[in-house]
Order: sequence, then C-alpha cells, then structure tokens
Amino acid sequence: MEQAKIKRINELAKKKREVGLTEEELKEQAVLREEYIEGYRRSVRAHLEGIKIVDEDGNDVTPEKLRQVQREKGLHGRSLEDPNS
Repeated sequence: MEQAKIKRINELAKKKREVGLTEEELKEQAVLREEYIEGYRRSVRAHLEGIKIVDEDGNDVTPEKLRQVQREKGLHGRSLEDPNS
C-alpha cells in the first residue's frame, strides 16, 4: 500500500478520535482499511507459501497441501510434472 494512503488512514483515525468523521470520511476510512487489510493478507499468504519445512534430519516435511501450492507456483524447485517434488 502506498505511504500516502497509510498516512490518510492515520489522519482519519486521529480525526475520528478528536472530532468525529462525516459519512463520506467514514466510507473512505472503511475502503482504505479494507485495502490495507487485503494487502497485509496477500503479503502473509505469499510469505507462508514460500516456507519449506525441514526436520532435524534434513527431511522435507512440508505438508502436502502447501507442497501443492508450491508446485503450482514453481517454488522450491517443485513442479506439477513431478508429484514427489
């Protein structure tokens, strides 16, 4: 999210605490917050999809559901052609 939008979220939050917001500002705040939350979710999802879990012996123990997502995205050398990857 752009820094200007984050700044606007903070401005609206401060104004809401101090004097309150108009209907238009409440709608703007809701839209900006939803955009911020969605961006955060995308970031966390991308981070989690990139994780490879390895046990103490060096064996890949990544759950199969996560491996499938990684195969679809070509992460960690996994591929759809090789089901054992």
